[in-house]
Amino acid sequence: MNDDIKLFPPKFKNTYHHWMANVRDWCISRQLWWGHRIPAWFDEEGNYVVAKTETEAIELFKIQNSKFDIRNLKQETDVMDTWFSSWLWPIAVFDTTVFKGDGNKGNKDLNYFYPTNDLVTAPEILFFWVARMIIAGYEYRSELPFKNVYLTGIVRDKQGRKMSKSLGNSPDPLDLIANFGADAVRTGMLFSSPAGNDLLYDEKLIEQGRNFTNKIWNAFRLVKGWEIADIKQPEENKTAIAWFEAKINASIEELNDHFTKFRMSDALMTVYKLTWDDFCAWYLEMIKPEFGKPIDKETYNKTVDLFEKVLKTLHPFMPFITEELWGELKERGARENIIVASWPVSAKYDVAIVDEGKLAFELITQIRNTRNAKGISPKESLRLHKKEDGKINLNSFWPIIKKLANLNEVFSSNEKPAGVSFHVNATEFTVALESKIDAAKEKESIQKDIEYQRGFMASVDKKLSNEKFVNSAPPQVIEMERKKKADAEAKIKALEESLARI
Repeated sequence: MNDDIKLFPPKFKNTYHHWMANVRDWCISRQLWWGHRIPAWFDEEGNYVVAKTETEAIELFKIQNSKFDIRNLKQETDVMDTWFSSWLWPIAVFDTTVFKGDGNKGNKDLNYFYPTNDLVTAPEILFFWVARMIIAGYEYRSELPFKNVYLTGIVRDKQGRKMSKSLGNSPDPLDLIANFGADAVRTGMLFSSPAGNDLLYDEKLIEQGRNFTNKIWNAFRLVKGWEIADIKQPEENKTAIAWFEAKINASIEELNDHFTKFRMSDALMTVYKLTWDDFCAWYLEMIKPEFGKPIDKETYNKTVDLFEKVLKTLHPFMPFITEELWGELKERGARENIIVASWPVSAKYDVAIVDEGKLAFELITQIRNTRNAKGISPKESLRLHKKEDGKINLNSFWPIIKKLANLNEVFSSNEKPAGVSFHVNATEFTVALESKIDAAKEKESIQKDIEYQRGFMASVDKKLSNEKFVNSAPPQVIEMERKKKADAEAKIKALEESLARI
């Protein structure tokens, strides 16, 4: 209860306390064919002795009866309860001499490994096993056996039923591994397994794990497929590397925090986003050379170093593919495996470039959405208008924006061209579509958007005009509603201007 041993999640402290404070007698005898036999021996009349060995038992019977016939000796057939032996697990796996009265000194292995750091188990055996290991630790070693207990949830099917053999609702893990791969099964289960909470199993989770594995493999194939040349490094590649270095350092900080708090699902999601979104979707696209052209040596070498860091963060969740790619990424010695590589350390990073990158990607996404909405081919270059009074800072990212959004011109003027307008961080941009749009359809689309924004603004106005809401809501909530109203007003104004230009 003093957190000398911590339970994760801590809600199980009360359960533990209830069991320990209301402890009851427990039957140590089990009618099984296996287990530790009870050291009691009987004669034919039902008298018994307790001894360490059969020889000692015979001697004890002879003390009671010098004519004792050893042929009548019979050992108790019941065995000790399962927990009687398993409570000694943290000690007995290293050394059994501590139970022989040698002053609990222990051997070299036991003194090195005991106490251990973490125990992972299920909450239903918190008392039957965890509590008993703690008791045995203090009894035989005068010390706790472990520092943290991570309690997993119960895996249930889609109907919420506990998986069991009798219900036949449990998938065969070997079949899943054969169909999807071991790493896919591991990550699929971890995507939705917060500590102490039950996990609703769905094969779609395993499919998501397989898709993630494929994404990593394809990223490796892309990088290893590039031709390397001793050419000048493009400026956009320098920006991309600086951005991803900052991003990976921020992610490692976040990941370590999740690990220390035993938030395994959150830790996996951090790595998932770093790999899928930041590394594959953005970084590799930023540095990817034009089709048929080589990549500069400096960018390639740095990309391999960054890929190695990504693989290290993935390794606890996906040990097989990461070990395979680690060995293929570059030449290594016989013992230079990822499993014994050092964990990546987070260095001081530039927060500003992370924020700048976020805005740049939002702008690229908006331009791509405009292409999709208007049916414009990604191969067709576009012109982008930036309002002159816009204060957004994207200086180092403009070459990347032009490359990924396929822009042939970025210009500023007081006169906005006909096209699709949107805001990024309060700065208005317009994709110029003078000869690429159907005026009638565009008017109809803008008018619908204006109607929607007006309806949304009316609902916000209704809230802000409600005295009860204004007087009872927290100040930050009121401020958020006012910001929503201001944003809607700005969008309506921009849409009306676009409509007028058409």
